[in-house]
Amino acid sequence: MIEVCNLTKNYGDFTAISNVSFSVKAGEIVGFLGPNAAGKTTTMRVITGYLSPSAGCVKVDGYDVYEQGMQVKKITGYLPEKPPVYPDLSVRSYLKFVAEIKGVASREIARNVESAMDKTAISNVAHKLIGNLSKGYQQRVGLAQALVHNPKVLILDEPTVGLDPTQIIEVRNLIKSLKDSHTVVLSTHILPEVSMTCSRVVIINKGNIIAEDTPANLTKKVATDETIELLVSGVSDDKKLKEMLADISGVRSVDIAYNEEDKTHKASILVKSSFDNAPDVAQKIVASNFKLHKMNTIELSLEEAFLRLVNTMKGDERK
Repeated sequence: MIEVCNLTKNYGDFTAISNVSFSVKAGEIVGFLGPNAAGKTTTMRVITGYLSPSAGCVKVDGYDVYEQGMQVKKITGYLPEKPPVYPDLSVRSYLKFVAEIKGVASREIARNVESAMDKTAISNVAHKLIGNLSKGYQQRVGLAQALVHNPKVLILDEPTVGLDPTQIIEVRNLIKSLKDSHTVVLSTHILPEVSMTCSRVVIINKGNIIAEDTPANLTKKVATDETIELLVSGVSDDKKLKEMLADISGVRSVDIAYNEEDKTHKASILVKSSFDNAPDVAQKIVASNFKLHKMNTIELSLEEAFLRLVNTMKGDERK
């Protein structure tokens, strides 16, 4: 549905993005991540036709963004980081205006406007002036304008900015519900949102793509270690428990914390990501006449994987 090939954008002597290439299949929700000034917004603006590339090409549903920009705009909905709303218009009037300029047929405008308001939960403020709405509601109006012409592709730049926790969950569920009828590229700084919403992640830094995979595979590739947590009782000697666990092959470090209330010890074991001796850990604890109440693995989060990838790139630059 979206093909980005060797995309480059220069601003004078400054290169915002360089030879960026990735693709998005129809029906996918792809997270587009990167630190500030990484090139996310520039890439999204080129994909939507708001900027022309210095080199490379972008195709959306087979249409070249540069050569066939009007066709691309008809099938693309775009929510920039700052919603493009008119404060002096009511919500319904604004969405009707947007539907008209986006070429929605006259007989379908009212239905499309009502549908966009329903999807974004703003029907209750349809008659209010946008300028009198909270930032969160204005953000949802911005999302509604991206949906009002029922586009095949949605490009969303920080769609949950300004929303409260309840609204964030609503928007997350909305985005997830769109995958059957829309292809979505989602840029956000809230990385847990990506894990819960996106099927794939593209990470950009300093204008270059540095990683592309599913959130689960990405964390596995980056992880060099993980943590196993144990809850144990019947321990009379903390030192003995720590030495026993530290002696297991693959264990990097052991931390023990005692809970006076329930007389239990919580052991956090840092192990290699390839660690396969968990059964040995359980067996040793039981053999030592300790009671094992709980044992679970805490894997690397997407946020930690993202930071490692970005910091690794910084480290390479210093060499």
